[in-house]
Order: sequence, then structure tokens, then C-alpha cells
Amino acid sequence: MLKLYNTLTRQKEDFKPLEENTVRMYTCGLTVYSEAHIGNMRAYLFMDNLRKVLKYNDYNLNHVMNITDVGHMTSDADEGEDKMEKAARKANKNPLDIAHEITEKFLNDFDRLNIERPEHITPATEHIKDMEEYVAKIMENGYAYETSKGIYFDTSKLKSYGELSRANLEKQLAGARIEVDSEKRNPLDFALWIKAPKEHIMKWNSRWGECYPGWHIECSAMGHKYLGTKFDIHTGGVDHIPIHHENEIAQAKGAYGINPANLWMHVEFLLIDGGKMSKSLGNCYTISTLVEKGYEPLAYRYFTYTSHYRNKLNFTWESIDSAQKSLLRLREAYFNHENGTEDVSEELLNEWKEEFKSAINDDLNFPLAMATVWEVAKFAKHSKKIAKLLLDFDSVLSLSIDKKEEKTLLLDKEIEELLEKRKAARENKDFKTSDEIRDLLLQKGYKVIDTKTGQQIEKV
Repeated sequence: MLKLYNTLTRQKEDFKPLEENTVRMYTCGLTVYSEAHIGNMRAYLFMDNLRKVLKYNDYNLNHVMNITDVGHMTSDADEGEDKMEKAARKANKNPLDIAHEITEKFLNDFDRLNIERPEHITPATEHIKDMEEYVAKIMENGYAYETSKGIYFDTSKLKSYGELSRANLEKQLAGARIEVDSEKRNPLDFALWIKAPKEHIMKWNSRWGECYPGWHIECSAMGHKYLGTKFDIHTGGVDHIPIHHENEIAQAKGAYGINPANLWMHVEFLLIDGGKMSKSLGNCYTISTLVEKGYEPLAYRYFTYTSHYRNKLNFTWESIDSAQKSLLRLREAYFNHENGTEDVSEELLNEWKEEFKSAINDDLNFPLAMATVWEVAKFAKHSKKIAKLLLDFDSVLSLSIDKKEEKTLLLDKEIEELLEKRKAARENKDFKTSDEIRDLLLQKGYKVIDTKTGQQIEKV
């Protein structure tokens, strides 16, 4: 039985979809004002793992992921300015051009990480009318009001507000600021629809004048359009719990009187060297950053399997180095079995398969699943049956364990520096130094081969 942890109830629950064999799921997508970093991508790897575990359990999927290309303010609590507008002004570009460029990079990272694309990928700007209608429905039901700056949700009308985060609302109220709009009735009220200043680029005609949507309303409107009033699972990062997802629940209750998702699932933060990721610290690494440093994207996917999705995960260069080496060893083990001739009992194969399935079905326990994977991979008898079983596991893991490409050779800093010096020596026709460095590398266990395309290095 598949068990999944529900943030709403704070416990694991037996999963049973609303429809017999189809799972309807919504995932909060990227705000496409800047390139996704590896912390963002952990959330989409979690999303993909969930998809593939559901498929492994023979469910079909109807899955929506939005693309936020308008309405996400520089503060999640509807303060500041629209992130897309700010990025456009800084780059001196049209915000939709930036959105298109970043969305392409984002989906390219999906491909590099073997992340399946959801059945529906929905940009917010293509669903403005749906959002306007959703806001109107909330107003008709008496859960929203108009000010000179926009349409706000009236949190005082919803007694259950705060149910997802279980936050101390009294404490929040004491510290809340309302100067963004002095016409707000309550400090925790949030913007559904924002009246656009004249200089605002992204705005649309609506029944309330020229406006643009709030961030939270887009997910409610698109979830409802593609999945219905009630669906199975809503995913996102833990940072979405206290504001964005709390407000999505409020909007759905204001419009249709119901929490939109049966299960709310959240992935924890990625840390960098034990701390936060920050542009000021220069540690906002992307998948392209890893590639530039010689790591393949799937090494990052492997790395995320070293911790449960509900635990914080600490990224270091040592850890990604270890993940890359482990991935290469796993592929080597697969090919050893693929070329093997020995037999293994069906009983043992079924036992391993059940262990793997039991682990992934226990709230996506991939660290435990990987323990089984390695037990199978290291089995002394090399058998094609084991190779087939490993490929079955890889239908979930998506590590391309049968990838037949030239092995990536990970080099320490000293070897890389010697190679650079040798390259420079050859370019300067200093063949004496070049040969000396070649001999030194050989002493250290590396053989250098000169080709038309440059130096190639092999482990001796």
C-alpha cells in the first residue's frame, strides 16, 4: 500500500485517489524571472519522483504545473513589486521575453535531469480570464472586497484560515504591517487582483479596470480549470506552506467551500555548505554550474537520493563528487550484469523487487530504496536477470544506468592544474615542459593522449 505524508494532517496516510485509477495533481512551478537554481530543482525532482512512484503503482496521471510569469511580488505576502517587472527593467527587456527565455532553460533542465513534463504546463499570462472569473466567484460569496488598490481576500470571514501552517495567527497579527494598503480590513488579508499603476507593463482590462493577478490566485484558478474543484495531491516547497498554499486553500474555500487537495506534500530546503543559498554569497548554483565543473546533471539527481525529501539536504562539492562517482559505479555494475551469464532465482529477484517497492511506497523513502539497489548491483553473480531488475528500478530512479557513454573522469584540483599548464606549454610550443608534465602525470597514475581536439586523459 502506498503511504504519503500529508502536511495538512501531519501524518502518513494510505493513498487512495478520488478516481479509481487516475491521480489528479498540481505542482507550483517556477517564477520565471531568473534561472532555476539547484534548490528549485530539488522540488521538481521530488515532483518527478512522486509521479514515477505513482506510475510504478499503475496509476495514470493528470498533472498540472503552472509557470508564474506575472503576479509574484518581491515579497510572498503581496508587498513590493512584481518580480517579472523588476527583472524586465533591470535587463531592459520585455517581461514576456524574459519569461520565455527562462522557461526554456527551466524545461531544458527538466530534460537534463530526466524529469518528466507534467501533462499540462500552464503559463499564468495565458489564463488571466480564468483568474478574473475565480476572483469574481470569491467576491460573490462574500469573501473578498474592493479597495482603491485592488481586490482583497477577507481572512476574517474564514474561521479555518491558518489550518495548513498551524501558525499562531494572533502572533502574526501583532507583527503584521498594513501600510501597503490602509484600506485593508485585516492585516492578514491578501491581494487577489491588483489595480495596475499607469507605468505598469503587465496589465489587462477587467471588470475592475486595468489590473494584474495576485500570485496565489493563479494556482487556484488553473488547478480548478484542469483538475476540478477537488483533486488528489498538491506539491511544492516548504516555503509555500505559510503563505502561498495557505492562501490557495482560503481562495478555494471562498469560491467553492472546499479545500482543493486531499494531500498537501512539501519538500524541504536544500542547504549549501550548511547554510542558505544566496546571490550575495555567490552560491546560487544552477545545473549549468555543475556541468561547467565537470559533473553530469544526473549526479545531482543521484545526490538528492541521499536524504528523504522531508529532510533538509546539504550540498557540498565533496558530496556531488561522491554522487558522480557512485553513479558511474552503478552503471558499471549494471553493465557487468548485462554481460553476465549466471542465473539468479526468481524468488530472490521478487524479494528484491518487493524491498524496493516497499521503500518507495513508504512516503518516497529513496535512501532506503537505494540501499536495495546497491545490494542488487553488488551481487556476486553477474546475471542478465539482475540487469533487467536494475532497469526496472531505474524506471523510477531515472539515472540512465544503461547509458553507454565515455566515462566521466573526475580529477582533483592538482591534476586539473597540471593539465592546464601542459596545455599552455603546448600552445607556446614548449614541448620540453609539456613532456615533463606528461611524465609527472604518469607517475600520479594518469596517461595523457594528444588528439586533434586536444588533450585526453585516462586513469592508468
